[in-house]
Order: sequence, then structure tokens, then C-alpha cells
Amino acid sequence: MALKVALLGTGNVARNSYLPYLAQRPGVTLSYLSRTRARAEACAHDFGGTVAGSVEELMAGEPDTVLVLTYETQRYDAARELLAAKPKRVFFEKPLVAMNGQANVTEDDFFKARELLALAADAGTETAMVFNYRFFDQTVRARRVIAEREWGKLRQATLYVNYACWSHCIDLLGLFGGRLKRITALGGGTEYQGAVDVAAAFELESGAVGTILGTSGCSFDLPLYEMLFNFERGLLRFTDLDGPLEIFDPALRYIESHGLRAVNHRGQQYGDSFGKSLAGYLDSVEAGAPPPIPGTAGLEELQFEAALRRSVALGRAVDVATEFPMGL
Repeated sequence: MALKVALLGTGNVARNSYLPYLAQRPGVTLSYLSRTRARAEACAHDFGGTVAGSVEELMAGEPDTVLVLTYETQRYDAARELLAAKPKRVFFEKPLVAMNGQANVTEDDFFKARELLALAADAGTETAMVFNYRFFDQTVRARRVIAEREWGKLRQATLYVNYACWSHCIDLLGLFGGRLKRITALGGGTEYQGAVDVAAAFELESGAVGTILGTSGCSFDLPLYEMLFNFERGLLRFTDLDGPLEIFDPALRYIESHGLRAVNHRGQQYGDSFGKSLAGYLDSVEAGAPPPIPGTAGLEELQFEAALRRSVALGRAVDVATEFPMGL
């Protein structure tokens, strides 16, 4: 099946993370739209495809999907204009909306993102998200272990996260445990580029409880995150993008530690995950199946962040369903 893939935004993310896979996938034709036409033309020269001068011209090519790869600070306005043209499908980079940057998500970002998904629903547009950490080898193995060994529901979780990985790790918490119910948070400590540390205790709708700490204060020479997920019949520990997955199974007498080979490092693991994410998504488009990660996953991640920020600002617990309803 021939696929027409349009890219809205042709910056470094598109060039470095998306186009290397798209350009080598058989049957894909590319088109581009960028605020800076020269960047779009450079992508067309290097990876093939055509350049459009407007949303109308981009949509005249009847793309099967549009990848929205603009800066998160520009994504809301760009997506609104695109959705007015009623594309068949839209695939969003993360976070869905972050008008002040991904380390400074606000309550308004959640409501703007909810508006985008409502506009998409009205237009009959299918939405999807990237969240490529779901395609890390460690994550794929962990999901298989949970299912095959029938570990049951998540009971507790503890997350320590550098803001560089923040939205991804919140998404993984949702993947393993479900949607947020209530959160109580504090802010302070290290400040870096306007982002202060946050620490929170939370309860999920599933009944699982846990804690999360977000920071820009840890060095990139150190692990960027550590996450513990304790299920009814087993425990998982993740450390960094290329760190080992440790599996603690009480039914066995040993601890499993699954590390990547030495040739795999943080950058390679991260880069490879985009190709895996795109492969899964485009396979679903070809099959006429739902996307691996729906657009609502992006809204749930922002719901978590917005509720956390409100709790910090008001110094009280936040009931998420009441104060930040999904409304979809």
C-alpha cells in the first residue's frame, strides 16, 4: 500500500528522528510544510518529497496522515489550523501542548489540548501520539512479562525523573497503572531554566498509589530516571534510557537483569525507538486499525501535569476527574 505522509514542521526533530525512517520505508511519499520554507526545501532535497506553501496546499495532496512535529510551544496554533482542514489522521509529537515548553506545562495547556482533540473528533480526524519510550526494548519486554506471568494490577510506583524524560515517564506510569485519580504535590528546590523541582504523592483510578519527583537538577552524566513498578505478583525496575530492566518475580529464586549490549547506548536506544514507533503507527494506518497510542494518551499525560501544578500552586490535594475532566 502506498502511503502519503505529510510533515507539519521540519526542524531538528523531523530531520533527525523521523525522516531517516520515513525515507527508507517502502511505498511512502512525503510532503512538507514549515514556517521556514528553506527548512522544508532542505528536507525535500535530502529525503525526497514535495514542499507546500500552506495548509490548504498540503491537504490538496490528500495525505493519509499528517505528522505534527512543530515545537511544543507552537503546536496548539499549528494544530488548530490543520484540523480546520479536516485531515484523515494526525500524529502528534509530545507533549501534545506546552505553550511555555515541556518543563513548564500549565493548566491551560491541558484545556488547549482537550480543545484540539474535541476539534479532531468533530472533524472525524483520528489522532495518535508518539510516546516512543513505549517502544524501548525494556518496555516491550516488561509488558510481555506482566502479561505472560499474570502479575495482575499495579499496586505501587515510585518515579525519579529528569524533566528531559518527564512526559514519557508519566505516560509509562499511565501505561502500567492507568489514569490519575488524586494528587498532592510540592514545588521548590533546584531551579533550572525556570523549572523548579516538584514532588508528589498520587493515587490512580485503579487504586495504585505512589510518588513522583521531577527535576532538571540532575546531571546528564547520571541516569535520567529510575522507576519502580510493584504489581500484585512481581516488581519491575527501570533505570535510564539504556539501563537494565530488573525483574523481581517471587515465583522464581533469582533476579533477572536484562541489559542492552555494549553497542547500544542512550542515544542509539532513543533514536531507534522513533523508527519502531513510526513502524507501528504506519502499519496500523495500512491495516485500517486503531493507532498503537491514541491521541487521548497525550491528554491524559497533560491531565497529570496540570493537576500536579495546581496542587503545587494551591497547596492542596486535587481531585482530577472533577477539576480536569477529559470531556471526550
